[in-house]
Amino acid sequence: MSIYDPIGMDSQGNEVSLVDVLSSNEMDISILVENESEQAALLKLVNQLTKREKLVLQLRYGLMNCPRQTQREIAKTLDISRSYVSRIEKKALQKLMEAMVKT
Repeated sequence: MSIYDPIGMDSQGNEVSLVDVLSSNEMDISILVENESEQAALLKLVNQLTKREKLVLQLRYGLMNCPRQTQREIAKTLDISRSYVSRIEKKALQKLMEAMVKT
C-alpha cells in the first residue's frame, strides 16, 4: 500500500489519498472523508505519530492553515538541524504508510 492509494472519496465523489490529506491546506478530515469509519481510521493513523512528527508534517505540508515551510525553516523554528527535520518527516511518513498496510 502507498500514500498515493485511495483511502476514500470526497464530497464530489473524487478519490482521496493520504498524500491529498497531508498536502491539503487544512486538515479537515470530515470534508475529505465523509464516511465515519474512514474518518476514524484516518485519525487513528495520524494519532500514531508523536507530537513532534505531527508538527513537522503540519509545518512541512501546510496543514491546519499553517503556511508550508522548508525543512530549513522548520529546523530554525524548532532549533534543530535540517537533517533532523528530514529524518522526522521521513519517519512520520513511514509510520503512516506502515499503519495503512496493517489496516
